[in-house]
Amino acid sequence: MASRQKISRAESFEGPETTRRGLLNWFLATTAGALSVSILYPITRYLIPPRVEESTARSVTLSINPANVKPNSGEIFRFGNQPGILIRTPGGDLRAFSAICTHLACIVQYRSDLNHIWCACHNGHYDLNGINIAGPPPRPLEPYVVNVRGDQIVVSKRA
Repeated sequence: MASRQKISRAESFEGPETTRRGLLNWFLATTAGALSVSILYPITRYLIPPRVEESTARSVTLSINPANVKPNSGEIFRFGNQPGILIRTPGGDLRAFSAICTHLACIVQYRSDLNHIWCACHNGHYDLNGINIAGPPPRPLEPYVVNVRGDQIVVSKRA
């Protein structure tokens, strides 16, 4: 009977040891999984960005008074969720385009010293009609329609 008690004690110690090992394995596996997820999730979110819906806005009324836009100058404005650029040519005409460069989606600006639209990222140049004339941009800028209604400027997409 004494030998039987020794076996029972040995068996009773064997159970908790297996449970500790199982707990340790579970803890290590969980830690490794959490580490993998915390590293891989940001990488996949960077490589596969979320879809951004295009703005449904077809027109926008600018808070700029037409009289305040000087000849040979440009203003950046917000068209939905994208930037636009309003230009008053040296001749006095108002023109508007998408302010997103067609090369790598940088924001363009108007340079009065060059009398055309310029992208600072890779030295892309567009004329006052939005047509690419120098640098890497592959396509012209998207033109918008400009209407002056009293002391307001309304910019809309072409139909």
